[in-house]
Amino acid sequence: MEVDEKPMKDYNDIGGLEKQILYKLVETIVLPMTHKERFQKFGVGPPEGVLLYGPPGTGKTLIAHACVAQANATFLKLAGPQLVQT
Repeated sequence: MEVDEKPMKDYNDIGGLEKQILYKLVETIVLPMTHKERFQKFGVGPPEGVLLYGPPGTGKTLIAHACVAQANATFLKLAGPQLVQT
């Protein structure tokens, strides 16, 4: 498992990221983490997780780092096999 306490990525680091996708990411991931009280007021909790998929080199990890940086959270990177207990 890889831990990145304070990722220093920004959405501007991601080439070709459409504003519509950016807004959806912020709405789904960042806002529930940075404005917990507003969401709790309406009984809405943060997402359990978000699945980013696609071929290698398309910016999935970079997008995750940027979201984590904006939310001032900690980034945990796990490979699929690490999730399976032996």
